[in-house]
Amino acid sequence: MTTANASASFAAAATYRPGKVRNRVLWTLQILLGLFFIIASGGPKLVIPNTLMESNPDIGLPFGLLIFIGVAEVAGGIGLMVPRLAALAAAGLSVLTFLAAGFQAFVVDKPELAPFPLVLTVIFAWIAYERRASITDLRNTISR
Repeated sequence: MTTANASASFAAAATYRPGKVRNRVLWTLQILLGLFFIIASGGPKLVIPNTLMESNPDIGLPFGLLIFIGVAEVAGGIGLMVPRLAALAAAGLSVLTFLAAGFQAFVVDKPELAPFPLVLTVIFAWIAYERRASITDLRNTISR
């Protein structure tokens, strides 16, 4: 493949935008998952971390790490609902949920809890893939 063909195929991939129906499905998922991560997942880790640590003493997480995860989840949830940040937030949340599945399976020794974060990982990876043009747009905006 020549350099011209490679740059042309990269430019075509960078300008990809999902269709109208797919865009609506993506935004519905992004808003629902964003609210889930803000209200139900990350929020409690920030609002009542002491209660979470006391109610689950076998969780095995340091207090600071629990706060960091809560901040990452809330930031990712907010980022999912911001058009320019949606792809990066989805990519970050896919890594976070993949690590959560591994934590559930190997550290907490409850592999039956791992499928839910793995499903979320696939959904976030799909959102990041579909919104990949926003990463290029953001990079171009920053590099100006």
